[in-house]
Amino acid sequence: MTAGIIAVVAVVVVVKRLVGEPVNVRDLFAPALVITGIGVWTLCKKAEHLTGTDIAWAATGAVLGVALGMVRGGTVQVFEKQGVLWQRYTGRTFLVLAVSAAFMAGFGLLAVKMGMHEQARPVQLSIGVGFLGEALVIGWRGLASGVPFAPERQRRSS
Repeated sequence: MTAGIIAVVAVVVVVKRLVGEPVNVRDLFAPALVITGIGVWTLCKKAEHLTGTDIAWAATGAVLGVALGMVRGGTVQVFEKQGVLWQRYTGRTFLVLAVSAAFMAGFGLLAVKMGMHEQARPVQLSIGVGFLGEALVIGWRGLASGVPFAPERQRRSS
């Protein structure tokens, strides 16, 4: 169930960014933090069964995921539209995404071969840290541009 929700959130984020969307801080960081939090929670649920090897490989994979997300963030088009910051995924973004996914799959296989337990590799953590790395770079690029971030969307009152 959780994996399905994460997949839907990831697809929604990617589609919105493919079309192009205004960048506000909440929308930039919230999906990454929520998905990363679910991944950490999933890992912590298994804490009593984790070994030092599991933790070392999971931590290394998280750092690698953030780094690859940062590379992907560098390929996202960041521009001004209607007086605020916007972002749009490019063809290079998807190329980096595909290469990153293949690299992380290989890393995961190596980790398991080297003694990491399969359940110590929550996919939510991998997706979340990748989005977090991307958000950090887009946020930094947005700040460096001097273009204001988009305001938060107004919530409808019931």
